[in-house]
Amino acid sequence: MSTTTQNLAGQSILAGTSTEGSGRTVNGYNPATNQPLEPAYSLIDEQQLKLATSAAAEAFESFRCLEPVKHADFLDAIAENIEAVGTELVARAMAETGLPEARLTGERGRTTGQLRLFAQVIRKGDQHGVRVDPALPERTPAPRVDIRQRKIPVGPVAVFGASNFPLAFSTAGGDTASALAAGCPVVFKAHNAHPGTSEIVGQAITKAVKDAGLHPGVFSLVYGPGASIGQALVKDPAIKAVGFTGSRAGGTALMAAAAARPEPIPVYAEMSSINPVIFFDGALAEDPAAHAAAYLGSVTGSSGQLCTAPGLVFVPEGEAGDEFVRAISGQAPETSGQTMLTEGIYRSWVKGTETLSAQEGVKLVGRGTDGATENAPAPVVYSAGISQLLENPVLQDEIFGAASLVIRYGSGEELATALSRLEGQLTATLQLTEADHATAAQVIPTLETKVGRILVNGWPTGVEVGHAMVHGGPFPATSDPRTTSVGTLAIERFLRPVAYQNFPEALLPNPIAAGNPWNLTRRIDGVLQAKGE
Repeated sequence: MSTTTQNLAGQSILAGTSTEGSGRTVNGYNPATNQPLEPAYSLIDEQQLKLATSAAAEAFESFRCLEPVKHADFLDAIAENIEAVGTELVARAMAETGLPEARLTGERGRTTGQLRLFAQVIRKGDQHGVRVDPALPERTPAPRVDIRQRKIPVGPVAVFGASNFPLAFSTAGGDTASALAAGCPVVFKAHNAHPGTSEIVGQAITKAVKDAGLHPGVFSLVYGPGASIGQALVKDPAIKAVGFTGSRAGGTALMAAAAARPEPIPVYAEMSSINPVIFFDGALAEDPAAHAAAYLGSVTGSSGQLCTAPGLVFVPEGEAGDEFVRAISGQAPETSGQTMLTEGIYRSWVKGTETLSAQEGVKLVGRGTDGATENAPAPVVYSAGISQLLENPVLQDEIFGAASLVIRYGSGEELATALSRLEGQLTATLQLTEADHATAAQVIPTLETKVGRILVNGWPTGVEVGHAMVHGGPFPATSDPRTTSVGTLAIERFLRPVAYQNFPEALLPNPIAAGNPWNLTRRIDGVLQAKGE
């Protein structure tokens, strides 16, 4: 495949067709210079949006029944097409986001890797979740009829691109990959901060759809005003679920719109998290200065624009804790601001840090230096007492960027109380040694009710894409704590169970048919049976 930035049309791709919008235009901007990038992107209106949603509904009937090998090959083809673009994709993403080449090269690998991982899931077929309770005509006092269950795709899915991951949480990112893997067509709303990057990847998906001979409505890429087109997309009756990564305000607005529909639909929104890190005495005593350096590295990486960045760290009172804070004060000036994704995000960071610093009891611990580019504020770390955290909800507000708050605690009881008052989070991290196990064991049950992922002796930034990963958590981390947006379990969001009772063999769908024609792992009368059994 040969796709270059010179081939960018500046238009939506509606069911395989490049379509000029009828509204105003927007440009991507280089956040390092605040200069606009060409081409300008024309924005569609609600009538044009209907072309995408109607086509998705038409495509659903054939796409949801796709034979496993063809389905998996389709996802693999998307990955291959993205890789075939070469350096042009990373270069455009760098220009639109200010993120460094190494970060974006890794993100591209994560994007193609998760597509291939879902292709493996499809080939194995476990997502069908087949269960068979065979008929028991001789059972007393009442016979049992044959009952079979499988999971089917819910229908077309609306996916919203994230600002901070122009590839891995964007056009072909985790929400799109898991929805397509489930058998759901996708209408993707591009983030206006990186429109060129979205179009390049959108072209790669569109080519894979065409080459596989699929209905063109399997994928559409739309550019439009965030409020009006986003709301219209969620309200469209053809859409049956929503994937979103962004702010709490944006996510809750989509949740409200979805709930108000005549047919309410689920919104899987990943929103707000400050990801507490908890130091215990034994761990902190080992090398407070080294821990401070690792902490600052996690706070400042990618300019702090990661949903798992540690915005809150609990540090015990005492000499080791004092040394940790002194080390932050000494090391913070050596850190430098990195270009943030957009001028708007930079302004929100400034407002958030000004608000936090104005709160009673909040003190400055350390500040770095401004970066050399536009929108590159100096990283900053504050501190406060545990009583301030418990009494002032502002101290739990997420600041999207390189900013964090240190809370000193005096006892395990104080720590447990503070953790019990936290909002829902994506992650919590325990820094401990074997000597801290007993103390840590006392807070783990509380953390299990508050977060989706608990780490030991690591840092929350960096999310492995695999089978066991959970990237989710109680509200406001996400809108549904039962799900994950990363890893193979993400496919479950876009599937639902259907039972088939007393069906003639001739009418049974392939996944649950007699003889197991698709060679799936199935649970027969409650007993798991591998392929071929």
